[in-house]
Amino acid sequence: MLRPTTFVLALLAAGAALAAEPVFPPGSRIGLVPPKSMKLTRGVAGFQDPATGAAIVAIEMPAEAYSTLVAGFGDEALKNQGFTLKSRDKLTVGKSEATLVAGEQNDNGRAIPKAILLTGDGTMTALVIAQLPVGAAQAARDEAKAALKTVALRPPLSVEQQVASLPFRIGDPAGFRPVRAMAGNALLMTDGPKDVVKDAEQPIMIVAQSFAPAPPTAEQRDVFARQALVANTMLKETVLERAQGFRLGGSEWHEIVAKAKDGPSEQPVIVMQTIRFAPDGYIRMVGIARADKRDEVMPRFRRLVDGVALK
Repeated sequence: MLRPTTFVLALLAAGAALAAEPVFPPGSRIGLVPPKSMKLTRGVAGFQDPATGAAIVAIEMPAEAYSTLVAGFGDEALKNQGFTLKSRDKLTVGKSEATLVAGEQNDNGRAIPKAILLTGDGTMTALVIAQLPVGAAQAARDEAKAALKTVALRPPLSVEQQVASLPFRIGDPAGFRPVRAMAGNALLMTDGPKDVVKDAEQPIMIVAQSFAPAPPTAEQRDVFARQALVANTMLKETVLERAQGFRLGGSEWHEIVAKAKDGPSEQPVIVMQTIRFAPDGYIRMVGIARADKRDEVMPRFRRLVDGVALK
């Protein structure tokens, strides 16, 4: 027969086990039991300790990415990436194998404590990264590593579930349909039967919310917008037709219309990038279509952009 003290301890342990269920960021298939000091982050699939800046980020990638990533998890490969390996664990996530490495990442002479878990279930690849402040205590490192050992994967979410989890809503889709949400803060839309769009064969619109601080001045917003467009790896030979900032509905906006070429196919395309700035972030919307579809698609881009609103 259990003594009262033993019985109470057993109950507490059982309660803790029941409470320690994986937490899934909105729209993410990757969940885990975060350290008590970490809370869900806005706009990113992950968790953060607001006091220390320690964070855990969950990244979903196609299933095909697994073989490439696992090749980079070897001891020598990690060393070549500036990662000093402290420990390596082989785990099981569901029915899938997983690799967990912990150590320190060299960043311009700073040793940043990190733990990284890689797994996949045949339908996706999951990369989960815990990063701590320089000089973090061993207890904090152990806690982050323990959190990664609780990683769980859930079945694919429906498109409706993904869209519902986003921090914004689409008022008028203008004939475009949602394909998938990305990172809990972005949505890919297209007009056409294919979900994977190649060679600009279908027009696309990407809507993404960021909670990074917005540039404070009109000049800085203009520079920011131009750099964001030029950095788009989907495009090449980008030539701006117009770029302008304006104020609408109490918010600062910036819009660029440009000609470019689709990177892989060199198909001529038209691009419209619209950014709506707010004090605590911005929404960036990028529409791309074949140049010969300009007259038909551009008014629809305009309707879709005008109907995007924060929740």
